[in-house]
Order: sequence, then structure tokens, then C-alpha cells
Amino acid sequence: MPTALAWSNVRSNRTSLVAAFTAITLAVMLVVGAGLLLTSAHGDGRLRDLMSLFAVTAGLSGFVSIFVVAGTLSLHVLQQRRTWGLLRAVGMTPGQVRRLVVAEALTVAAVACVAGSALAVPQASVTAAFLTRVGLAPGGFEVALAAPPFIVGAAVGIVVTLLAALTASRTAARVGPLEVLRDSAAPARVLPWRRAVVGLAALTGGGVLLRVTSTASLTDAVPLGVVVTMALCVAGSAFGPVLLRVVGGLLAAPIAALDPGPGALARAAVTVQPRRAAAVASPVMLTVALACTFVFAIAIADTSDGRERAGVQFWAVVLLIGTAVVYTMISVLNSTAMSMSTRTSELRLLRSTGATPRQLARALCWESLIATCSGTLVGTLIAVVSLGAVSLAGTGAPWFGFSLPLYLALVGLCAAGGVLGALLSTRRARRGSLVTG
Repeated sequence: MPTALAWSNVRSNRTSLVAAFTAITLAVMLVVGAGLLLTSAHGDGRLRDLMSLFAVTAGLSGFVSIFVVAGTLSLHVLQQRRTWGLLRAVGMTPGQVRRLVVAEALTVAAVACVAGSALAVPQASVTAAFLTRVGLAPGGFEVALAAPPFIVGAAVGIVVTLLAALTASRTAARVGPLEVLRDSAAPARVLPWRRAVVGLAALTGGGVLLRVTSTASLTDAVPLGVVVTMALCVAGSAFGPVLLRVVGGLLAAPIAALDPGPGALARAAVTVQPRRAAAVASPVMLTVALACTFVFAIAIADTSDGRERAGVQFWAVVLLIGTAVVYTMISVLNSTAMSMSTRTSELRLLRSTGATPRQLARALCWESLIATCSGTLVGTLIAVVSLGAVSLAGTGAPWFGFSLPLYLALVGLCAAGGVLGALLSTRRARRGSLVTG
């Protein structure tokens, strides 16, 4: 019964299905791909330096997969509050709702693990060929298929999905039977106590590691700086709804003044439902923070050592780390599409009161840009703090150089992904018939 109902619910929420499937598939692909590269390089003394980079990539992929999959499932549960309320109203118990959420997530995860494992082989082969071409790997370096990476990747996909589903299922189980009668799906509490505890723990851990990083050797400071960024990203995501209500409100004020109608709608959407906006801002924050920390930490290390990394080799290192960053950028598009896809009735109501499709498009663009800019600001602050500690360890000063064009390109891609997801997922509601058949 739970499996059949889960499969029915999956098929009826196609946008959430595609988003969850994409998130889990890419997570498994990254973990298995990094594992294949690591096992292929094992035992070859010429690849000793690359092995550490492969290990970092595998660890980063695991962290990003947890972050993104948990965010995707949390957003899905948040959007289905009325569904859970309806099921409770017809007699389903909280325990049955929890099992339904878990069964639904594992149904998608099982298929996604197979797809991710299949995609990992060409992804790892292309990466190995590129590393050989630019001279970072010796000639003849090829990916050797082995069972352990596939087993680990599938385990990561299932376990991460299960943990995320168990966490999200608690939210679904707390929805009361009368939830279906509510006009608004906005949660009563912006920051539940569990999120507050997780955020404080991550913030405290990040602060302690920040102090350790600033006094460590440069060799240790670079990976420690990455760990600091991860911890602060967890804290930023936990406190995301509160940050969005404050930062998003400040960013939305001038927009509402410049474009009164659409700007006011965008401001209301961000401040009234900050958890929905935070679901879009969190992957942006993660993308900006991780990309800036990795790329500019390498530059700090090279400056401290008095060397210049060859351009192709520099971008080869960025490519290995960038696969995880690209994953988070895709999740920006996923999260935006998910957050907008359930707003059909809201947009049709606005159209029936006189709002034009052009005005609604502007409002959605403003809303997406507010969330993107909020995530960018928080991610930039996290990266600056981490890089300052790395620079202090390497050069004795917290100042460091950075590439403004690279930073702007990264932010531009995130903003474009958010706007594109918002416009595509709401096109029918903005332009279609006001009456549904």
C-alpha cells in the first residue's frame, strides 16, 4: 500500500520527480566518478598528487549531495502540506505519512542510482582523458572499472536519500488534518527549533575551525578552509529563512519602489514565505562559497609559494572541483522550478484581479533575483571569511587577490538559472487559460 501510493504521488508531481531524480542521479554520478578515478590511480606513484585531489573531490561530492538532496526533499515536503493534511483527514496516521514520504523518496532513489552509476563511467573517462591531455596525468592513464565505487555510490545515494527523507518526513507528519482547509501553505514557524540547533552547532564548529585554520601551516590551511566553508554553509542553510526575511527584505525595498506592482509582489513573496525563497538561495550560497573558496585558495597557495600555475593545469584543477559546483548550479534551476511549479492557482488569481502576464513575469524575475542575490551575499561572506583565514596562515595577512570576471560569471550563471527556472515553470499559469478543466 505505501509503495503503490508513493508511486502514484511521484507520478502526480512531475516537477518534483524530475528535480529529485536529477539531484540524486548527479550525486551518484559524482561520487562513483570520483571513486573510479581514485581506484584507477591507486598504486601508481606518478599519480600520487592527483590521488589527494581525487579524494578531495569524492569528499566534496558527498557533502554537496547531502546538501542538495536534503534541500530538494525538504522543499518537496513543504510544497505538499495540503496533500499530507488531506491524507491525515481521511484517516492516515503520522507514522503512515512518514513511511509514505520515505517510500516515495526511495522509489525515486532506486532508479536514480542506476542512472547515476551508468553516467559515471563516461564522466570519469572524459575527466581522465582531459587530465592526460593537459599533462597532469601520464600517458596511458585510463579509468579501470571496479565494483567498490559503484557500491559506495549506490550506498551514498540510498543512505543520503533515506536520511533526508526521514528528516523531511517529520515535517510532513506534523501537518494536521485541517491543513487542507487553510488558504495559505505558509508554515507557522519560520525557524523550527531543530533547524536552530543544527545552525548553532554548525556555526560554532565553523568558528572553532576558523581559528585553527588561521594558525595552521599553509598545506593544512587550504583543506581546513574548505571544511570551514562547508560548516558555515550548513549554518547558512539552517538559518536561511531568517536570513532571507532580513536580507531579502532589504534588497526588495528599492525594487518595490522602482517597480511598484511587480516589485511589491516579489517582496511579499520573499518576506511572507522565506522558507520557499531560502530553498532557492541555499544552492546559490553553496555554489558561490565553494567555488570561490577552492579557486582563490589555490591562488593564495601559489602566491605564498612564489609560483605561477600553468593556465591549463590551473583550469584542470578547477575542472575536478568544478563538477561538484556545476551540480549545485543545476540544483539552482531545480529548486527554482520546484518552488514556482505549485503556484499556478496563485498566479491565475493575480491574473483574474487584473495583473498582466508581463507584470507577473517581472514579479517572478524580481523574486528569483532577490533570492539569488541574497544567496550570493551570504555565500560571498562565507568565502571571504574562509579565504581570509587561509591567507592569514599563508601570508600573515587576511587580504587576498581574486578574479572579478570569474566571480561575476559565476553569479551571472546562478542568476540566469534562477530566472530561467522561474519563467519556464510558470509559463502556462502566466499565459494559459484562467479556467482549468
